[in-house]
Amino acid sequence: MNKAARDGLKTLKAIAHRTMIEYGLEPDFSVAALKQLDATTQAVPESGPDVRDLRGMLWCSIDNDDSRDLDQLSVAEPLPDGTVKIYVSIADVDSLVKLRTALDEHAQANTTSVYTAAQIFPMLPEKLSTDLTSLGEDQDRLSMVVEMSIAPDGTLKSSSLYRASVRNKAKLAYNSVAAWLDGRGPPPPRLASVRGMDEQLRIQDRVAQALKRVRHLRGALSLETIEARAVIDDGILVDLRPDEKNRAKDLIEDFMIAANGVVAEFLAGKGFPVLRRVLRVPERWPRIVALARTHGGDLPAAPDALALNRFLLNQRETDPTRFPDLSLAVVKLLGSGEYVLQKPGQQVEGHFGLAVLDYTHSTAPNRRFPDLITQRLLKAALAGRPVPYADAELAGLATHCTNQEDNAAKVERVVRKSAAALLLESRIGETFEAIVTGAGDKGVWVRTCEPTAEGKLVRGSQGVDVGDRVRVKLVATDVDRGYIDFARA
Repeated sequence: MNKAARDGLKTLKAIAHRTMIEYGLEPDFSVAALKQLDATTQAVPESGPDVRDLRGMLWCSIDNDDSRDLDQLSVAEPLPDGTVKIYVSIADVDSLVKLRTALDEHAQANTTSVYTAAQIFPMLPEKLSTDLTSLGEDQDRLSMVVEMSIAPDGTLKSSSLYRASVRNKAKLAYNSVAAWLDGRGPPPPRLASVRGMDEQLRIQDRVAQALKRVRHLRGALSLETIEARAVIDDGILVDLRPDEKNRAKDLIEDFMIAANGVVAEFLAGKGFPVLRRVLRVPERWPRIVALARTHGGDLPAAPDALALNRFLLNQRETDPTRFPDLSLAVVKLLGSGEYVLQKPGQQVEGHFGLAVLDYTHSTAPNRRFPDLITQRLLKAALAGRPVPYADAELAGLATHCTNQEDNAAKVERVVRKSAAALLLESRIGETFEAIVTGAGDKGVWVRTCEPTAEGKLVRGSQGVDVGDRVRVKLVATDVDRGYIDFARA
């Protein structure tokens, strides 16, 4: 690594560390947490009446190429009548991170792992999140299992939850699996090396698509925003590329949505409180209606997820190039999701974007604290133990988790902007193809495609509007502040 590249990465890490503190997040683990970590050893997978032994099943994980904090596995079991049992295995993080310990306190403080372009700030130390509590390949692990029987039409027939020992037979990655499923590439080597895994994934993909069809019939929104992922080669930031959706990501997303719904319904049925994940009916619906009208759409005056999704699907078909930017505008107008405590017998709002009433977060306990809370509630409900949290404590945690999730997103955005400025600082004077992503009183903003970076159009912004294609010249960057300035070319 040359000195300039080394210094650039060092600068980004310093910005990330500083920004974590500015937004009330803890970038480093406490002495007490590290001491607890040193004394932590692998939990021995159990078996018995309360823990089933499912290590012989063809479990696999699908995640990003570089992910090591593996939270879930999946496997399918087709039945003679066309029903398919889908099993989702969730890492048993609570077995090693006990309530009210130093590691739990750090996780509770941040509530989420923060994935910046400079470095990852894990919610739990890597010894846990990428090893001892990760569902790593060829490792025996404790887990929570959500078992779902899915009818051929994609409806849920029945479900159950229990603890189990599992073993990941194949660690797979989104992009290579998606290319294979779409017929654009060969089967990934690990998939090809495990007998029966190819048929497994074909079945899982078919069920996931059926689940998605059912959700869309109920009004689940089809949105497709562009988020840039840092590409680091040998410790050097070399690119920012769009992290696009694909068929393998959809497969996992569909299974996780279904599993989270089952968990929420199970806890409520047991008379337990639920830390719900909700997205309220949008207050800015009139603005969404106006936005749709500018694209030739006609939405009803009252919020209607089905109508909105029909409009979105039409726009994706007729104008795919600008669809991510339309999606981003809709996402901002919908507002943010939040965590809300549902007490037994109490009714709360559902998730407008997913078109589901029963929803929580439970499938990523290595990365999100609400999922770890839910896991503790589940284990208590299964074992017939009292609720491990008081209602007032859960209500406070719901608010805290929502706030810290927002703060983590701000940190990631700040560092992403600085990374883009770093990547472009040697290219002053070059021209780029761009699209206008924002236009208002504060100025006009454009996004380039190669690399994926957003900056301000400081000259030549007259007469342009969101969605317009423009050619721009880079005139200035400021890595520390994350500023990128363009002029109309």
